[in-house]
Amino acid sequence: MKKLMGLLASVILMAGTVTAQKLKEAQVPAAVKAAFAKHFPGVTAKWEKEDANYEAGFHQNGKEMSALFDANGKLSETEAAIPIAALPAAVRQYIQKNHPGKKIKEASHITLADGTVHYEAEVNGEDLIFDAAGNFIKAVKA
Repeated sequence: MKKLMGLLASVILMAGTVTAQKLKEAQVPAAVKAAFAKHFPGVTAKWEKEDANYEAGFHQNGKEMSALFDANGKLSETEAAIPIAALPAAVRQYIQKNHPGKKIKEASHITLADGTVHYEAEVNGEDLIFDAAGNFIKAVKA
C-alpha cells in the first residue's frame, strides 16, 4: 500500500509540473516581453508557460510577485505574496470551517486586469480563490 501511495504521489507531482514549464527568455514572445517591460520597467523575470499563457515570476519592492500574459502580451492578472494574517477574516474563517485542522501554506493578493481583487490561500495542495470580501469562488490544484 505504501508503494502504491508513493507511486500515486509521484504521478500527481509529475502531472502538476506538466502544466507549468520553465522557459528561457528567448522562448517568450516579443509581445509578452514588451508588455512585461511596460508594466514592470527595470524588473527581471523568470518565465513559465501555463497552458497558453506566459507567467513572469519576479520580485518588486521586496515582494514576491507574478504576472500572467496571453501570447499577444495582454496582461490578465498580477499576484503578490502576502502574509497569511493579511487575508480577510472571512477567508480564514471559511478555511477553519471547511478544512478543519488544515493550515494555510501561502497567501496571495490577486488583481485581475479589470481591477477586480481576489485572494488565494494554498491549503492541502489546493489554491482556494476568494473574492475581495472573502467569499469562496473556487478551488484549483496548486
